[in-house]
Amino acid sequence: MPTALITGVTGQDGSYMAEMLLSKGYQVVGGVRNIHDAKHCLFEELGIEIDLVLWDMLDQDRMKEVILNYQPDEIYNFAAYSSGSGMFEEPVAIAEVNGLAVARILEAVREVDSSIRFCQASSREIFGEAQESPQSEMTAKNPRSPYGAAKLFADSMIRIYRQHYGFFACAAILFNHESPRRGVGFVTRKITIEAAKIKLGLAKELRLGNLESQRDWGYAGDYVRGMWLMLQQPHADDYILATGKSNSVRDFCHLAFDYLDLDYRDYVQESELVYRPNEAAPFVGLSEKAYRELGWEPEVQLRDLVHMMVDADLKILKNKISK
Repeated sequence: MPTALITGVTGQDGSYMAEMLLSKGYQVVGGVRNIHDAKHCLFEELGIEIDLVLWDMLDQDRMKEVILNYQPDEIYNFAAYSSGSGMFEEPVAIAEVNGLAVARILEAVREVDSSIRFCQASSREIFGEAQESPQSEMTAKNPRSPYGAAKLFADSMIRIYRQHYGFFACAAILFNHESPRRGVGFVTRKITIEAAKIKLGLAKELRLGNLESQRDWGYAGDYVRGMWLMLQQPHADDYILATGKSNSVRDFCHLAFDYLDLDYRDYVQESELVYRPNEAAPFVGLSEKAYRELGWEPEVQLRDLVHMMVDADLKILKNKISK
């Protein structure tokens, strides 16, 4: 039975990864900041049975202790300050957790067992204001936020440890990936939950920023599958995971409201307070390398993803109303 250590296991990606690995017969260890809170999130809400252990992204000695105790075959690092509206908040903390902490994990692995396979959840934010679209692994990196800069530092350390120490370490450059477990601070979840509220008579309007903003949206479950595939290969490398399709916020609104037999134009208003101008080049990823070398491609289409999220938010709201 292989053992996997997942940091950030209570988040969207970490919980999907835990479920998938359990289905494959792994022993799963979840590194968390608070075991009590994690038990509530994973056991009561999702029914996931894993070993929880205290994990501190700022404590390399604690990392070594956990790795020594559990001897994982694979490590998946999802622990990070979130993107979205928080990309510019607390830049020093973002640099510590999203960047320097990855170097701490790599050092802990090097000191304990350098044969452990490691996958880092990177981000399309490393490209910043990209000058070409779609973006590939060869696109110039030019982060525009502390979040993107920290992720790029982590990716650079992955490459250095792979080349200098012979680590099996990969960076998964993830484009936008959503699910019913997405945080409410992200525009996709904001759309689906507010659409559900409007349908149930709990809200009357939804204010958003630039409705023409383009994103490459996929399903989180597909993306964690891609990360697992990276660690099953004979050689380590970095890969973009994306759908290769660009859709606007307006498109997302249309899919969500139309599913509820509503016309989004009657409820969605653009707000100057959160308006962002369009990027020079649309954020859309080119996953040809992942398809060619991993055999990976997304399985859930955007329409099905939006419907999945709306259904989940309707269920949550109806449960709250009935209590």
